[in-house]
Amino acid sequence: MKQLTKAEEEVMHILWKLEKCNVAAVLEELPEPKPAYNTISTIVRILEDKGFVSHEKVGKGHIYFPLIKKSDYSNQSINKLMEGYFQGSFKSMVSFFMKKNDISLSELESIMDQIKEEEE
Repeated sequence: MKQLTKAEEEVMHILWKLEKCNVAAVLEELPEPKPAYNTISTIVRILEDKGFVSHEKVGKGHIYFPLIKKSDYSNQSINKLMEGYFQGSFKSMVSFFMKKNDISLSELESIMDQIKEEEE
């Protein structure tokens, strides 16, 4: 799976949220100052070329929708982060985030409990 630029990722998050929409709807979701309509249209076409998005023709326009699930992209991004910065070690990655974010042992235990609940 290809990596996305920051702008492409921002548009994908909107497409994942809205599920199906046109370029104008994507533009409405973006914060001020809003980019030009043509800029968003170009980004959506790039996402289509990368295989992340497809469209259906409705009247004279297009309705775009994601082809890649958010969870699949998130998983791939986390794995790439872990491989690139933590030599593939989940333990090193968690340790890094605990130190940098000043997470206590009790908070980590709470996270682990939540994960166990979601698995059940």
